[in-house]
Amino acid sequence: MRAVLCQELGGPEKLVVAEVPSPSLGDGAVRIEIHAAGVNFADTLLIAGQYQDRPPLPFIPGMEVGGVVREVGAGVGHLKPGDRVLASVGRGGYAEEVVAEAEIVHRIPDAMDFATAAGFPVAYSTSHGAFDWRARLQPGETVLVLGASGGVGLTAVEIAKAMGASVIAAAGGAEKLAVAQRAGADHLIDYTREDLRERIKTLTGGRGVDVVYDPVGGDAFDQSLRSIAWEGRIIVIGFAGGRVPQIPANIVLVKNIDVIGFFWGSYRRHKPQLMTQSFQQLFRWFEQGKLKPHISHRLPLAQVADALALLKTRKSTGKVVLTVR
Repeated sequence: MRAVLCQELGGPEKLVVAEVPSPSLGDGAVRIEIHAAGVNFADTLLIAGQYQDRPPLPFIPGMEVGGVVREVGAGVGHLKPGDRVLASVGRGGYAEEVVAEAEIVHRIPDAMDFATAAGFPVAYSTSHGAFDWRARLQPGETVLVLGASGGVGLTAVEIAKAMGASVIAAAGGAEKLAVAQRAGADHLIDYTREDLRERIKTLTGGRGVDVVYDPVGGDAFDQSLRSIAWEGRIIVIGFAGGRVPQIPANIVLVKNIDVIGFFWGSYRRHKPQLMTQSFQQLFRWFEQGKLKPHISHRLPLAQVADALALLKTRKSTGKVVLTVR
């Protein structure tokens, strides 16, 4: 089968497309014929050796896929050959086939195409888990989403709205903010032109926001931490801005703030049942039209370096997807 190989750590330009043996199928697993694969910022960290997971070389990157079940292993009862599915596989997704544990493979709604399915698992599940399991977002609360036009940021706007919150979307530039507005954002902040802290104060009448969703880090984290309401929560999703912020404990103390870490991938190991329940809710919202996944770029597998570069240079909005078939 064709697959993208990371043979040495570094940038996207070091990846190669090669013929490799198909993975073997074990008990409790399924073989998926991949039609599309989602591209994530975490993939850029993985191939550079800067991610939490550091697999031995060579390896196939790619954390999420959409495709068709072609074979099931012993003990698999809820899936069969021919099922249209998505899966968050951790790695191995940039290929024509992948073998995944059956419990992380989910049948997709009839109205969902493979490209949408491929870009769905990581971003939507991250935002839903962050708001539901960790921040315990309540209807009527106000949410600030940083990086609101990006892969996870855009899903955070949609999901916070689906959960009944008022959403302030912050992003860089009018074009990106227009994408967030179409996703349902109530208010917009261009942090290339506006002071984030002052704008939030104006929008909330000086009260601040209840929840901050932060996949950016850096200066945006520092400003938003000072813009949280009493007993507010800030969810640490990632550091796309490049700098891991240091948290001043005195601000956390005085305002009774919760600083919440959220690494969605760890739930696959510790609480997989929550992930299954999350997909059931996300699919319901999709079928109700509350979630409308946005894919800004679709590229063939051979252009994987270009796809990852789009994320690194922040030239994409929503998701970037590799088409395999």
